[in-house]
Amino acid sequence: MTPLFTGSAINAINTSLIATALVPIAAAVHVSVGRTAVLVSALYLASAIAQPMGGKLAEEFGPRRVFLAGVLIVLAGGTVGGVGQDLTALVVARVLIGVGSSAVYPSAMLLIRRRAEAAGLDGPPGGVLGGLMIAGAATSALGLPVGGVLVDAWGWRTTFFINLPFALLAFVMALVWIPPDLRVVGPRTLREVAARLDVVGIVGFGAAMAALLVFLMGLPHPDWLALGLAVVVGAGLVRWELRTSRPFIDMRLLGTNLALTRTYLRFALAGLCVYTVLYGLTQWLQAGRSMSSKEAGLLLLPMSALSALLARPISQRNLVRTPLIVAAVSCLAASAGVLALTATTPIAWIVVITLVFGITLGTTISANQTALYTQVEAGQIGTASGLFRTFGFLGSIASSALISLVFHTHVNDHRLHVIALIMVLVSVLGLVIVVMDHKVMAQARVPRDDPVGRAPTTARQRRGLARWFGTGS
Repeated sequence: MTPLFTGSAINAINTSLIATALVPIAAAVHVSVGRTAVLVSALYLASAIAQPMGGKLAEEFGPRRVFLAGVLIVLAGGTVGGVGQDLTALVVARVLIGVGSSAVYPSAMLLIRRRAEAAGLDGPPGGVLGGLMIAGAATSALGLPVGGVLVDAWGWRTTFFINLPFALLAFVMALVWIPPDLRVVGPRTLREVAARLDVVGIVGFGAAMAALLVFLMGLPHPDWLALGLAVVVGAGLVRWELRTSRPFIDMRLLGTNLALTRTYLRFALAGLCVYTVLYGLTQWLQAGRSMSSKEAGLLLLPMSALSALLARPISQRNLVRTPLIVAAVSCLAASAGVLALTATTPIAWIVVITLVFGITLGTTISANQTALYTQVEAGQIGTASGLFRTFGFLGSIASSALISLVFHTHVNDHRLHVIALIMVLVSVLGLVIVVMDHKVMAQARVPRDDPVGRAPTTARQRRGLARWFGTGS
């Protein structure tokens, strides 16, 4: 499991790692600070598209192969960014890092599902899913303090070079410890591969996401042409996916499996609020309280630590209902707390609010990931897991658009309160979705069958693990 955890942390940390380096990057490549925002959006867009694509590739060609390929792409991205001399090279590097690191999480989920089934487990392996959740999402808040320390000590290039040792370590461990994939059965022509992967669906999804991102990142000066293109391409994508035999995004599944759709929606709404705190609150701390990037990042470190502490016991017990209620209520309470923040608010109160958001982060990711694991079949877990992360990125993209819109001209207490009010409304919607979901309210937990940390308890589990390690199946 160690290479899966290590690889999954790369994408999470990189989502916020670059934030503290934007100003020195702008000075180094001789562009305005505003133009460097493309480095943030490039990884968002690449990750949002590549997460479900990585899952689809893992299902078709084997999760170990895709995992190793993704880590190699991260190595290339870190190298290109570390030696890059202009903004274009850095954008290419961020896209490579986003694409490569996005292949890791859905591959890991598919590997875990296959191993659990080979071991004869009847329920989700909660301990493993908890570790993956901590590595793949709860570590996102670490990017700000880590980036601040790196930039302060050795310069902005370290935010790219830091990927090299972790990616190399994950690659070596994966080669040694992850069992080989089964061989792809039968010859495949280029046309057959394109049909199985639904290349048209992938291109359509990428185009719709790119157009939507252009519109959102352009606020408060909206590009209506981009929005119109996103709507038209999105409508065409839905029509195509409903007609094709092997869809990239199974629209019928989303329409019939409403529990899965609600899981995606809950995750996106919570992500909007959490990422708004990560980026919006840090901007306010720097502008309103004259904090450095390093100080603002370190102030959010307890939030990440608390979310990690909560996630593991929740995942180990495969809890669903109570964590989702706690997540919705804590998000609403913390958003309301932001309404009370001013330039003279004691630091202790700010820490308390971020800790409550840490509760939101730890509970919502762990419970929704456990729910997702049980809501799709084994053959769909790769793409479904990638789409799960894509909805999280949609929440982060929406938060970036919200911050850009409200903080466009000034960063002050009043504008922070406007953002907080919007977060309160989003939190109320999230709470309603949880409370009105009859399946969630009836599902306290899913059956727990997790032999992690102890020997398999049944002959079936022992035979399953023997087959797994003996044949790599």
